[in-house]
Amino acid sequence: MSDTGSRLRKQLESSNFDPQNYVKQLSQLSDGDRDLQEHRQKIQTLADETAQNLKKNVYKNYRQFIETAKEISYLESEMYQLSHILTEQKSIMESITQALLSADKDETSKEMLAAFPKETEEVKQRTLTSLLEKVEGGKTIMDTPGRHLVYNGDLGEYDVENMNPVQRVHAFLMNDCLLIATWLPNRRGTVKYKYNALYDLESFAVVNVKEHLPMKDMFKILMFPESRIFQAENSKVKKEWLEILDQTKKNKATRDERKKEEETTTTPRSPVRPEASTNPFDDEEDEDHAHAGSGEAVDLSPEWIQELPEDLDVCIAQRDFEGAVDLLDKLNEYLRDQPVTQRVKELRGKVEERVRQLTEVLVFELSPDRSLRGGPKATRRAVSQLVRLGQSTKACELFLKNRAAAVQTAIRQLRIEGATLLYIHKLCNIFFTSLLETAKEFEMDFAGNTGCYSAFVVWSRSAMRMFVSAFSKQVFDSKESLSTAAECVKVAKEHCKQLSDIGLDLTFTLQSMLVKDVKTALLSYKDVIIEATKHRNSEEMWRRMNLMTPEALAKLKEEMRAGGIGDFERYTGDDCWVNLSYTVVAFTKQMMGFLEEGLKLYVAELHTVLLESLREVLLVALQHVDFNLRCEQDPDKKAFVVHNAAFLHDTVLPVVELRFEEAVGKPAKQLRDLRKGSRPPRVNPESTASLV
Repeated sequence: MSDTGSRLRKQLESSNFDPQNYVKQLSQLSDGDRDLQEHRQKIQTLADETAQNLKKNVYKNYRQFIETAKEISYLESEMYQLSHILTEQKSIMESITQALLSADKDETSKEMLAAFPKETEEVKQRTLTSLLEKVEGGKTIMDTPGRHLVYNGDLGEYDVENMNPVQRVHAFLMNDCLLIATWLPNRRGTVKYKYNALYDLESFAVVNVKEHLPMKDMFKILMFPESRIFQAENSKVKKEWLEILDQTKKNKATRDERKKEEETTTTPRSPVRPEASTNPFDDEEDEDHAHAGSGEAVDLSPEWIQELPEDLDVCIAQRDFEGAVDLLDKLNEYLRDQPVTQRVKELRGKVEERVRQLTEVLVFELSPDRSLRGGPKATRRAVSQLVRLGQSTKACELFLKNRAAAVQTAIRQLRIEGATLLYIHKLCNIFFTSLLETAKEFEMDFAGNTGCYSAFVVWSRSAMRMFVSAFSKQVFDSKESLSTAAECVKVAKEHCKQLSDIGLDLTFTLQSMLVKDVKTALLSYKDVIIEATKHRNSEEMWRRMNLMTPEALAKLKEEMRAGGIGDFERYTGDDCWVNLSYTVVAFTKQMMGFLEEGLKLYVAELHTVLLESLREVLLVALQHVDFNLRCEQDPDKKAFVVHNAAFLHDTVLPVVELRFEEAVGKPAKQLRDLRKGSRPPRVNPESTASLV
């Protein structure tokens, strides 16, 4: 910036700047309007520079904000994983301590349990029954034998997103599940609560929430991919909930493992047939025993199989989708040729629940609501895992929806430029580049699923319809000139040809969608030419054209030569004269321009429309010449009219017909009939000699 600009900036930025006084002094010191205009230009330049700097700062801050948000997201994920690991470590240490302390108490515990086993169990069940009578819709919970109450208490539930209070609940922890009941505002008798949710102890994980106002005395229950946050009455109650939940989950896991071990070890060792039993479940047990005795029992004792459901939960929580699918593939490979026993069905049931959760998470990853800035490659991870899970159709549908939303967002965010051609260049670059990237990513992700390719072709047509809508709104709805429209269509066709390299040719689709707008533009421009020609014809003086300078004459010759009229030299005279009228020359230039622009926009559906338009335009000029030939009485002027008529018939008409047939590859029947139907006028040599 110059010294003058720096001083002006400092003056305007000063804290005691007075606009009225500044304008008053400037008016007094200025010498006329020119000084004020120059000063105004300086202020405008300074304003433009300030606006540009502001844009740069906004963009810089926005970019830093995005980077900071990403870092916060990464840190949040790492903190969650760290909290989960610490909780597991704490549980392991407590288990070891409990095992060491209980070594000396085993005998005492056994004696106490032997003395009062039924009474303790009955008391627990009686307590649970009395409490569940206060829960509306909770009577069926006692249908499961052996279920008893472990712990219960009031909790406050908060919204996971904004940490606002949601409702007051009462939680019942049983030896195999957790019941959440809400408080009833209008109590009916002894009923105080209403059934809300029941969670199996294996279906959720408990995570401690770090103390940070307003998050105090809270813990989170994760039911992937959902979660709920509860607040205890105080820190002591919160600690009791965490410890008892953790211990109850471990006790249930221990019982289930012990039960499985007993089932695998209780096989018949004697060939003697056992006595008949009245137990209705003996048939299933005998069937399992028969499988085990015949060597068909499935060995589910490996540690990785026992821990598979929990490992899948961890993989889903840590977003390790590849690891989760690898575990599923490993299990399917292990059970491929194995018989389907009751234990295998139970394992399959637990695994299928995790598969459903994993599928929901992957579907959410591909939803259009997620960030679209990563491009098609950002969806590759979720798509590939869905394909491995046998969800190719769903993966294809979600992938294409995601890309459609991305393309629509990119088009909507494109700034509309003042120059239409510049905007179309940007629009084509964004759309066709995105389409090309999507096609390559689709081919990579669904290489082995040929049935999905038809869905991609249909999606490509819908995406092209979206592009044509934005294209037509800017090019045709804004009433741009035919030359601009033709150039824009040419740019779009060139980008379409690039897609043919990967086997995707959308040129015909683009043309068919633009036919209506192109037809309207051609007919509109035809009417403009006809009106302009009629206006010039009304002012016709039938005088030779004088271009005044050799440069102007040379320019006209070049324009005619570019339009296909190579022998225009014979229509020029001495100095800067042209032996044609201004009306005929102007019509010829406009006619040849219309022909070239029309050929750029040509498609087979518009063959007749373009030919009829050319014929109508030519007919206006021919009728004008024919009328003057019949009405003109002056021999010299009549000879000049005949000369112009010969130029239109012998030069312009054949050039238009030939150029059309060469570009299209089809005969121009309407133009040929027009040329043959109009008689070429005969020129009197004595009358035309004076024109040369």
